[in-house]
Amino acid sequence: MGVDVELLAESARSGVKFLRLYRWDPPTLSLGRNQPITAIAHDLPIVRRPTGGKAVWHEYEVTYAVAAPIAMFGSLRNAYCQIHTRLAEALRSLRVDATLAPYRPTVRPSDGPTSCFAAPAGGEILVNGRKLVGSAQVRRGDAFLQHGSILLDGSQDRVAGGTAETTLALVLGRSVTFEEVTRAVVANWGGS
Repeated sequence: MGVDVELLAESARSGVKFLRLYRWDPPTLSLGRNQPITAIAHDLPIVRRPTGGKAVWHEYEVTYAVAAPIAMFGSLRNAYCQIHTRLAEALRSLRVDATLAPYRPTVRPSDGPTSCFAAPAGGEILVNGRKLVGSAQVRRGDAFLQHGSILLDGSQDRVAGGTAETTLALVLGRSVTFEEVTRAVVANWGGS
């Protein structure tokens, strides 16, 4: 995630936008920047994300990072929705019935369960009412970084607090590869 922080700094300096797609080796637990570590199993590899949000187990998933000037999207909320709209289009190209979660009153990130996938936030990607993509943002000057995790398979059971996720493998009834999803994201990302 250090690369993502560098991309954010470059975006703030130069106004350039970035989309980065990657996976983890070894599998790792990431915590939101303000999330306490006390409720997390200490026998796992752990990193702290520069973005907010709750814990994510990175194993069978695609991690995405977008760094860009806020002005390109108009606001942080618009960026959140536009990025999720692009990702949902990519998922639909794989025949996934992806929708965006409705907005509801804001809940403080420290409230509630420990897992990012315990409940959807407004604008996140759902399939059949279950969360498929979890995301969080951070702002630095006039730029922002948005991280997210698109679940391919497996589960978030290593994270305490319950989960309400689904995976592409469950939705499609077959294995879905990292390469398949990244190709779909790039093909459906658009020029802006």
